[in-house]
Amino acid sequence: MLHDVIDDSPASRLGPIYRWPWGTAQWVVLCLLLLLDVAAAWAQQHAAIPNLGNPHHLQHSGLYTDWAKGSVIVVLRHAERCDRSSDACLNDPSGITVAGRQAATDVGLGLQHLGLGAVDVWTSPEVRTRQTAQAMFGKTIATQDWLNQCDGHFAENAFALKRKGHNLVLVSHSGCMEQLEQALKAPSSATANSYASALFITRGNDGKTKVLGQMAASEWHTLIDAKEL
Repeated sequence: MLHDVIDDSPASRLGPIYRWPWGTAQWVVLCLLLLLDVAAAWAQQHAAIPNLGNPHHLQHSGLYTDWAKGSVIVVLRHAERCDRSSDACLNDPSGITVAGRQAATDVGLGLQHLGLGAVDVWTSPEVRTRQTAQAMFGKTIATQDWLNQCDGHFAENAFALKRKGHNLVLVSHSGCMEQLEQALKAPSSATANSYASALFITRGNDGKTKVLGQMAASEWHTLIDAKEL
């Protein structure tokens, strides 16, 4: 008589378990790790530019330290332009509005709180940028023609102009800010392109350029009132 042992356990009813060959399993793991690396790199590249109007982001951005070293470049967009607004013009129709001048003055006050002892300032030759720079710094600012060209050489020109140990402030245009963001592979944003907004960048000892963050014009006054600057 035959005596069969019937295994009716749950595992036996699942069917045979497939096991990949060891070499194939290694290949799959390596592919998964590669995909994770690519995903992490993509996420880092497309991460939002830190908003320095947020005190937490400002404190952790490294701006204070880099500013003290004189290693920061700030690109500022001109204030509200008159020919695209119903607000009162400052004077020249190709310049900025009265409200724009006040916004630029607030930005200038914020930069004073950071410290202007070792700062070089240049502006685009357009009327709206010259008026913005005048409102920010209370004096006529020298011009650089390339600051209104907004081409692929913008970042290169900015670093070529920067003096070691001196922060550099450039009053320019939204198109130039976009070019800079593209060159640095940083995501563009509405804040970076708003009137009188600022984009802060630096270059480390390793030669790599880093975007420290951005700030809208209205946020300077808020930070000053909160004694964050």
